[in-house]
Amino acid sequence: MREISPALYLSAEEYLRQVPSKIKEMVASIRTQKSAGTRPQPSDYFIDNSKLLTPEFRSQLIDKVATLVDENLTGRSDMCEQSSTLIALALNKLGLPAKAVTGECLYFNKNIKLFAWRHSWVRVGDEIIDANVDILHENPAVPNSVKVFPYWGAVQNVPRDRKLRQNHGSTVAVDEDVLSIWWPDLDQWIDSLKMS
Repeated sequence: MREISPALYLSAEEYLRQVPSKIKEMVASIRTQKSAGTRPQPSDYFIDNSKLLTPEFRSQLIDKVATLVDENLTGRSDMCEQSSTLIALALNKLGLPAKAVTGECLYFNKNIKLFAWRHSWVRVGDEIIDANVDILHENPAVPNSVKVFPYWGAVQNVPRDRKLRQNHGSTVAVDEDVLSIWWPDLDQWIDSLKMS
């Protein structure tokens, strides 16, 4: 199982030796799930209202991207930029003008604000892809009360449990792991689907 260290210049094991026990416990749980093949996938609870591509491909794409960025030692709960960048790259390869964007996301429960943070998602035409949110509960910074499902569909139909406020002047910095590790794998995966 490939593991990517969250820290530059430290291996996964070197990083793990330096973190608090709570993070070590989280990593142990994630490793157990990976070994058992029980890691959550975005398509498990996917709200799919898109008109792009096919429902099967949309589910396969968000799951493939999730599996790749989940190679991060601490999982993918703080990997929204990497996830959105990979989805945008994949859609652009398929001829769809997608862009990873950043901004603030506010999470609600019955109109009560639960949490807000800097977040990244994908814009393609009049659709939004907010796929890497099914595992937010794994992030120590996110309250357990935040429970949202991955969404792909029209901007005007974004679920009421979140409000995405795009920062129109900002861009998503491309992570080195995205370019050198995950995008080549995703690119090859897309090509293999085209061949079959």
